[in-house]
Amino acid sequence: MLDVIARSAALVAGTLAVLTALGVAQPARSQTAADPTKEPVVIGVSGPLTGAYAQYGAQWQRGFDLALEQVNASGGVQGRPLRVQFEDSQSDPKQTVAIARKFVADSRIVAELGDFTSAASMAASPIYQNAGLVQFGFTNSHPDFTKTGDFIWSNALNQAEEMPVLADYAVSALGGKRIALLFINNDWGRTSKDLFTKAAKERGAEVVGAEGYLADEKDFRSALVRVRDTKPDGIALISYYADGAQITRQLREAGLSQPVVAAGSVYSPKFLELGGAAVEGVHTTTPFFPGDPRPEVQTFVSAYTAKHGIDPDAYSSRAYDALLLLATVIRQSGPDRKAIRDGLATVKDAPSVVYGTVRFDPQTRRVDKPFSTRLVVKNGAFALWQPGSTDAAKAAN
Repeated sequence: MLDVIARSAALVAGTLAVLTALGVAQPARSQTAADPTKEPVVIGVSGPLTGAYAQYGAQWQRGFDLALEQVNASGGVQGRPLRVQFEDSQSDPKQTVAIARKFVADSRIVAELGDFTSAASMAASPIYQNAGLVQFGFTNSHPDFTKTGDFIWSNALNQAEEMPVLADYAVSALGGKRIALLFINNDWGRTSKDLFTKAAKERGAEVVGAEGYLADEKDFRSALVRVRDTKPDGIALISYYADGAQITRQLREAGLSQPVVAAGSVYSPKFLELGGAAVEGVHTTTPFFPGDPRPEVQTFVSAYTAKHGIDPDAYSSRAYDALLLLATVIRQSGPDRKAIRDGLATVKDAPSVVYGTVRFDPQTRRVDKPFSTRLVVKNGAFALWQPGSTDAAKAAN
């Protein structure tokens, strides 16, 4: 019994440390956990637990688990426990539509998080908008994602912001102005390719070749022959971690030694695992890096590693951030669907391990002034890119 009490006290102490660092814990709620006998406040999640993107769903789940533990240990939301109902969509637009219909019909669900890809999320957006249920796409970077209506929100860096940052990094890191581009041939990849090409041109660089590939493609050798023939100074990838790692391995096997810059979607321990020595020196960006010295980041990293035994990554931190943000809004505005929408429009300096603090542009329903951190794979691990003492680690948008 004493051991149980000691563990409970340690959980509360650890929770308060994290939430205090983030500015979430409030004295009136800090000593009492949520009452488990009260009706829970439920947030629906649509995301991939199986299928090609299942790893991302697993990363989300770890972030959600920690956020739920901390929020409920510090009083829940208005004394009620916070719960997540996670439905597996495989990030398939047909399934996200079915899940959206299920969520909007369930009066217990006060907001929705997801889906993983913008295409899957956007297929369901009209359903959420018409029903007046907030859809919060915390990994949805498509510039048009929030344009469906006033119930569609995102704290993700959108492609129109991310691709100029990636182009800046490419021009800085590749050591030349001729860039070959490989991109996954889906809506996200094509949009990113166009935005990157435009941004590179504005920075005096040229995309000398752009090769699209399918999500399930495994053999990139013919595309790499065409890339080689363009004689690029460097190569840019608009990929996820699995295909990005495979492309980089085949690049090196084909004797292409040019530096590589990849979109932040490759930032995952799995990219290092799958790519091995081939991904050494690959450059990428991320909105979150566990080596960031900010106190709120280090407190979060300590709590996450204590719970899961591994460092948090970009996707687990985004999931944690998104759930914590909604908990903050619900605490301030109440567990009503319309009140949550209104609360997102007015919340100011909400705590965030990704951005420090968050406020939204109520017109675009996206984070005001997000930033990205520049990384490079060094000695088999992600590290801050420091090409010179005067180079900034962060590229502000």
